[in-house]
Amino acid sequence: MYVGSFVLGAQFPGQGPGEALHRAVRSAEVAEEAGLDAVWLAEHHFVPYGTCPSAITLAAYLLGRTHRIRVGTAVSVLPTAHPVALGEQAALLHLTSGGRFTLGVGRGGPWVDLEVFGTGLGAYEHGFPESLDLLLRWLREPRVAADGERFRFREVPVVPRPSEALTEAPGPEVVIACTSPASVRMAAERGLPMLLGMHVGDEEKAEMVALWRRCARAAGWPEEQITDAAHVSAGVCQLADRRTDAAETLLKAMPGWLKQGLEAHVTVDGRARTMRDPHAYTELLCGLHPVGTPRLAADRLAATSERTGISRFALLVEGSGDLAATEENLRRLGAEVLPQLR
Repeated sequence: MYVGSFVLGAQFPGQGPGEALHRAVRSAEVAEEAGLDAVWLAEHHFVPYGTCPSAITLAAYLLGRTHRIRVGTAVSVLPTAHPVALGEQAALLHLTSGGRFTLGVGRGGPWVDLEVFGTGLGAYEHGFPESLDLLLRWLREPRVAADGERFRFREVPVVPRPSEALTEAPGPEVVIACTSPASVRMAAERGLPMLLGMHVGDEEKAEMVALWRRCARAAGWPEEQITDAAHVSAGVCQLADRRTDAAETLLKAMPGWLKQGLEAHVTVDGRARTMRDPHAYTELLCGLHPVGTPRLAADRLAATSERTGISRFALLVEGSGDLAATEENLRRLGAEVLPQLR
């Protein structure tokens, strides 16, 4: 089992983006010190829900400040990026970090981002498969041309080629954020692991893993690769000597952040959207994830892994909104939870 932190750079009420980003950077450094396996970085535009607008840029910075820990994007939003540009950056980080980088990609949402970056609603609604396949070709082939609906260009050499790195893998690992059966099938057909969201419980995650395995078998992937697929489960972790204290920490801080962060999202086409109740959502997360004593946290992570077949976790540890509390949370996760799992 592999446990990492999930970093949003969340901007809590009364904080500025600089404070949020400082906590994000410092938490990644402490995650490595605490013995965690990975840091996963979220990407958001124009909202205080997350203040990192480029997960791959922050990943580059953190790879330079760390030595052992893996750093991944969770996720780079593909409909607002050019897949070749993203592929070039991923190859660069793979080569220069000794293979410590993971590229997580996702579809994002129907947000105003699509208007600002000029890609349009079509990139979100039906352009993701074309972008994903072009990205994968860039990471796997020596020369690439495109003749699709959105991307058309003559054949060009892939420089730098990630497969030329002297690392364990032929190129950077790619994972896909999956929120629907369609995205699960898309990941399975390409043999790519899934990143599953923190709003989803064990039963639904187990169903998504089972669907992924069925679709991967139908696509002809080897059984060993299907069995060993390292899917990632996002969640929340808050540790305390009593479960009630851990939950209280989150219930005091997270609803305010969720309210101002989620309310700030603007749809590109004016479509209606329903926002979760921030307090009820925080309570849901406390019930689903390792929130409580270290013993409870270890038991819950082990149970999720057993029920779902998921071997990797990306845990939001900044739910208190406080830097010192986040650092303590990470150190307790490393010192008191990880040994019980290993």
